[in-house]
Amino acid sequence: MNRTDVLLALDKLENAYQKLKEGVLQAKDELDRDGVILRLEFTSELLWKTLKIVLEYNGISCKSPRECIKLAFRHGFIEDDEVLLDILEDRNRASHIYNEQLAKEIFERIEKVYVGSIGSTIGVLRERV
Repeated sequence: MNRTDVLLALDKLENAYQKLKEGVLQAKDELDRDGVILRLEFTSELLWKTLKIVLEYNGISCKSPRECIKLAFRHGFIEDDEVLLDILEDRNRASHIYNEQLAKEIFERIEKVYVGSIGSTIGVLRERV
C-alpha cells in the first residue's frame, strides 16, 4: 500500500460523499429519498474500505467494516466511531428490508447526522495522510 493508493481511495470516497450530499439537498419525493439511501450504501462501502486502506498504509490490519471503524477510532483516524457504526447498521437495514417508515427515518439521519459526520471524517483522514 502506498500513499497514492490512499489518496485515490480518499478521492473516490469524497466523490461518493459529494453525490450523497447533493442527493440530500435535491430530494423532493419518495423516489429521490430512496436514491439518497442507495447513495448512502455506496458511500458507506467506500468509507470502510478507505479506512481499511488508510489503516493498512499505517501498518494496521483489519478485515470487516466494524473492525476497521473501531481500529480507525482507536488510532485517531476518525473522531466518532458510534455514528459510523450507526451508518453501517442503517445501510444493512435498508439493503435487506424495505419499510417506508424506516426509509424516512434513515433519510432523516442521513440529512441531519451522517452527511456531516462523513464530511468531517474525510477531512480528518486528509489531514492525517
